[in-house]
Amino acid sequence: MRAFVLISFFTILTLTSCSVSISPNGISPTPPFATSTLPATSTPFPHEDTPSPTAPTPTMNATLAACKERAIVVQDVTIPDNTYVAPGTAFTKTWRFKNTSTCAWMGYTIAFASGDRMGAPDSVPVPTTASGATVDVSVPLTAPAAYNAYAGYFVLDDQNGKSVSIGIYQNFWVKIVVGNVPSVTPGTAVPLSSTPVSQANSSTSCKYTSSASYVSQIESLINTARTQASLSKLSINSQLTAAAQGHSADMACNSLLSHTGSDGSTIDQRIVAAGYNPVNYLEIIYGSGTPQEAFNWWMNDQVHHDAIINTGVTEMGGGYAYVASSTYGSYYTVDFGSE
Repeated sequence: MRAFVLISFFTILTLTSCSVSISPNGISPTPPFATSTLPATSTPFPHEDTPSPTAPTPTMNATLAACKERAIVVQDVTIPDNTYVAPGTAFTKTWRFKNTSTCAWMGYTIAFASGDRMGAPDSVPVPTTASGATVDVSVPLTAPAAYNAYAGYFVLDDQNGKSVSIGIYQNFWVKIVVGNVPSVTPGTAVPLSSTPVSQANSSTSCKYTSSASYVSQIESLINTARTQASLSKLSINSQLTAAAQGHSADMACNSLLSHTGSDGSTIDQRIVAAGYNPVNYLEIIYGSGTPQEAFNWWMNDQVHHDAIINTGVTEMGGGYAYVASSTYGSYYTVDFGSE
């Protein structure tokens, strides 16, 4: 039912989505997004008097060669994007992958690729995983000593060292903020003129401000960008809109900037709960600023840019919530999908 996630990445991962400076949105620091591209190879034609080699006996490698290798990150089991970590603290990042390949994973590893290393080993083995199954893989890390935002990017390699696509991306990441953990009282999101949007389990209510105009601007900017890229516009889906608005409200009321909700919900769980049956889905988020500023940041970040011009989605829904006392004030969410 689900094809990929963005995790500021979940698509997604994105993906936001996501250094030596803290970005105002908290989704993705500035280290370059690494895309692994296999170099072209050529096989020379044998000299005419060279005898033809004997055909090799089929082996397990020949079977694996026919495998369509794919994967998605289902969930950040630990350390969601932009988790606050004390300087010098050792921590473990765990991702939950789903093997969407047509064959089992045997001899796979996850390897550090780029960004902030944070003491990551060169590679970590992935347990043998059947096609269609999920597996948790962990990496031991250590937070840097200086207060800042950090992001490390990793790849999933098969038994031959070839990187496997993670949804629409070539890598996945860990993102932390080194500093003092902000003190925030959890709250249940309550629109100023409507019924509560219950996402956090708390007796405390939080009044937030929404803006249909801001949501409309975001959606218009996204469709303009798609038109300029010679792609079809996305239709507005009410279920995706409900999921996006609920997540923006939850983030605003809990001073949270993450693809994981305050109740532990994931992107796909929220859109399914809203009544959407996704084949593909992505999510991008942003904290603070105007719709134009949010859009500009997304378009200047490779992961978020790719989500906006993704060819595998046909619909979207936007959400916006504002709480003056929150860390970023404004919180934007756009959920993309196709059924």
